[in-house]
Amino acid sequence: MRSLTKEEFFMLFDEMKIEIEDGAIFIHPTDTTYGIGCDATNKHTVMKIRDIKSKHIGPFPVIAPSKKWILDNCIIGENSLKWLGKLPGPYTLILRLKNKSCIAKNVNFGLDSLAVRIPDNWFSEAVTKIGKPILSTIANKSGTNFMTCLENLESEIEEEVSFILYEGEKTGRPSTLVDLTGDDAVITKR
Repeated sequence: MRSLTKEEFFMLFDEMKIEIEDGAIFIHPTDTTYGIGCDATNKHTVMKIRDIKSKHIGPFPVIAPSKKWILDNCIIGENSLKWLGKLPGPYTLILRLKNKSCIAKNVNFGLDSLAVRIPDNWFSEAVTKIGKPILSTIANKSGTNFMTCLENLESEIEEEVSFILYEGEKTGRPSTLVDLTGDDAVITKR
């Protein structure tokens, strides 16, 4: 397993993009914590992450490649537009989905909603360059503490990832969930 800096990732970008499209599972930074991710359009790799995390129920969030991607694939009302304006930032927006084929079905189990993020972190620029949504869920086994540094990355997860994009210890909390599928926003701090 390789550990790469931001500079190394962008220097090797073409190779890294192919690796991700070919099914790589990796650890990446966000503006809040570290996530475990993969190409959200690859159902086989999404299933591997479900197995790694021991999470076989419930939807996963994705990092969107752009706000335009969100507008193209999700239903955006007036309230949603206000929250979309807060991105990039430490929010995960749960929106109704209008294009169910934009992700693998096992990301959200065919639900009519999708949790999307655009973190205020350089990795969002990488996702934009990749041009696909990236599944991004907290890097831990379900029910355990989330990863804040390399020292507390669980060995069962480390064994399964192709590379880690590391930028030092994170001191944030997981992003705030904002459910925009109803008439009013429902906010859940984690």
